[in-house]
Amino acid sequence: MSDSPNTKDAVVIERTFDAPIDLIWQMWTDPEHFKNWYGPKGFTVPVAEMDVRVGGKRLVCMEMQNPDGSMKMWTTGEYTKIVPNERLVYTESPADENGNVVSPAAMGMPEGYPATTEVTVLLRDLGGRTKMVMTHAGVPAGSGANAGWEQAFDKLVDHIKTILKDK
Repeated sequence: MSDSPNTKDAVVIERTFDAPIDLIWQMWTDPEHFKNWYGPKGFTVPVAEMDVRVGGKRLVCMEMQNPDGSMKMWTTGEYTKIVPNERLVYTESPADENGNVVSPAAMGMPEGYPATTEVTVLLRDLGGRTKMVMTHAGVPAGSGANAGWEQAFDKLVDHIKTILKDK
């Protein structure tokens, strides 16, 4: 995939956070921070294994409690580009709990959903605030991913507030 993300069949979200760039970078690269905000409202992240280096693997589990038990969604991927406090790029594929890629159809995804997508996070320092542009390339329009990301970023704002309050 190219350096600049293709925005056809992509979710692109721009947010500005009232937090320094190094803290926003940690939100994406520190598993303990990542677990606190990632995923749509109602989901928790019990597992976030992140080897943040080019070629490093990631394995993430999102879980939602339902009346008949819990539903777990696993994803795996690889970091392909890392420029600290500036750019993070990784692939993402549906997986089992061991990190083995599974077909999107087996995960209940709609027909034509790609086996691998790519997430690009661009950060820019605004003097104590941080502008973030996140592009999730390969996600079909109407997949619901946009709403999921927006909910996750709302959770991120709340998590940042708790961290900055404690400082």
